Amino acid sequence: MTATLSESETVSQEDLVSADSHVKMTHEQVKAHMPSALHEAYDNAASAYDARMSSGAGAVNRAGAVQKTTEQLEAEREAERQARTEQLIASNAVFGRAGYWDPAERLKDMDADGVRAEVLYSEVSAFRYLSTVRDGVGEAVRGFNDALHEFSSADPARLIVSYQIPIHDIDLAVAEVKRVAALGARSLQLPVFPAEVGEQDYFHVRYEPLFALIEEIGLPICLHIGLRLSLDELAQRDPTPQKGIMVTMTPLMTAEAFGMFVMGGVFERFPRLKVVFVEPGLTWVAWWLETVDDMVARQGYRFPAITERPSDYFRRNVHLTFIDEKLGLERMRDVLGVSQLMWSTDFPHPVTSWPNSRKVIDEQFANIPADERQMMVAGNAIRVWNL
Repeated sequence: MTATLSESETVSQEDLVSADSHVKMTHEQVKAHMPSALHEAYDNAASAYDARMSSGAGAVNRAGAVQKTTEQLEAEREAERQARTEQLIASNAVFGRAGYWDPAERLKDMDADGVRAEVLYSEVSAFRYLSTVRDGVGEAVRGFNDALHEFSSADPARLIVSYQIPIHDIDLAVAEVKRVAALGARSLQLPVFPAEVGEQDYFHVRYEPLFALIEEIGLPICLHIGLRLSLDELAQRDPTPQKGIMVTMTPLMTAEAFGMFVMGGVFERFPRLKVVFVEPGLTWVAWWLETVDDMVARQGYRFPAITERPSDYFRRNVHLTFIDEKLGLERMRDVLGVSQLMWSTDFPHPVTSWPNSRKVIDEQFANIPADERQMMVAGNAIRVWNL
């Protein structure tokens, strides 16, 4: 069901493939693909989400916080976004480049960086609000993904967008996977933590029709780390200007998702399912693998949903992206599995290697065999995303 590239379009082992880059999407782009009669319902859902985030909903509100109107909360949220953007542009000019939102300019930026293809994730996590659209939720989901598709249409062989699949309605999710697959989709994005959108965890039987379909068509499920709402209270207490204390905690929270997929038995039931965790960090994952295996072998823990060691499923079904982690690559790649690791530029975030990706790769792979390097900078991504 995925689109087939011509020989001239095929990504080769000699190319660089970023397994994690970003594209700026706006609500106006989404609404351009929706009937105008449904715009108000979409705006209401998006505004309500912003208000919840501004008030710390889903986490612990500060004691004695003054109640504010929705308009006040939205204004504060917009001011925070603007200040954050200005800080990012000041510290990293890449955020101000047109390639962040213009596909033609993005291709030029990729050429300048020597990158053949990028797997792209929208900065907007639509999962958090699309399910609350009162009228036209299906149209909103399709409109969001059609906006992503429009960006990728400039060169679908190089711009691999990750279509966002809602999980509040499994029938809708299944239908949307089929629809975007027919459009040529190569990447699917699901929320990392179903509980944050009010749904059961991924080991629950409700997901079986969705996972069976995704396994059948061979597309990867991509789970991009982001703000865990339980960290919202920490973000409020973090005294650093860019919330650096909270940011370092974010990747570690993916241990919860690792466990739900592995020990929850998802891979036992769907052994060919491919799951990509985006930006989780590397070194701590080696500790996690050692620990969960030891829980079974020595500590007497039982995981009734699985029949093998937890690490066996992880190394077979789970893939990790990284940016610039020289220590993790040199010392932990054998533990994690060379075939499971995929390099990325993380364009245009502050840590991005753009426009010096080849130099950064040469430095962090200096002590790694050439064949392993090629797997991690291109080969694994080509296999996972069927490029």
